[in-house]
Amino acid sequence: MSEVFRGGSALSDERMAIPVPVLIAGSAIIATRVLSVLLLANELGYEEVINFIHRSAQSWDSTLIFIVSQLIFFLELRCAIALMRGRNWGRWTFFATQVVVLLYMMVATLTGIYPEIFSISGENNAHIIGSLIAQKFPDMLILLLLFVPLSSRHYYR
Repeated sequence: MSEVFRGGSALSDERMAIPVPVLIAGSAIIATRVLSVLLLANELGYEEVINFIHRSAQSWDSTLIFIVSQLIFFLELRCAIALMRGRNWGRWTFFATQVVVLLYMMVATLTGIYPEIFSISGENNAHIIGSLIAQKFPDMLILLLLFVPLSSRHYYR
């Protein structure tokens, strides 16, 4: 313990230092997920949130989709914490959740699967896919921060 106070090097150890891209990516995941839930709740209002939950519990398929969406939300938060701690499974799991969400949103939008909250409105398929890519652009930037910089790749080895 006295070595920590004398040298002060325990906190600046090479393996403990989180690379800036990883720190930004983890913070961005947490911030965007929490803010999106808060903004959605503010947009819908208390009664509409309760109605949405009630409608989601009306049938097995919509209940399953609702539960899976909540699990993905919490899994993304867990991935953010894990990747800031240097766990390689965190970034790969976050990548996998983004692929699943992108595929489901594309299928839900193009086929009209309930619930409407996961679909994107548009005039034609090209406009819808463009809107979907624009919506997922922040997540693509986060993935780039996790996989492209050399410091990020070395951090997970």
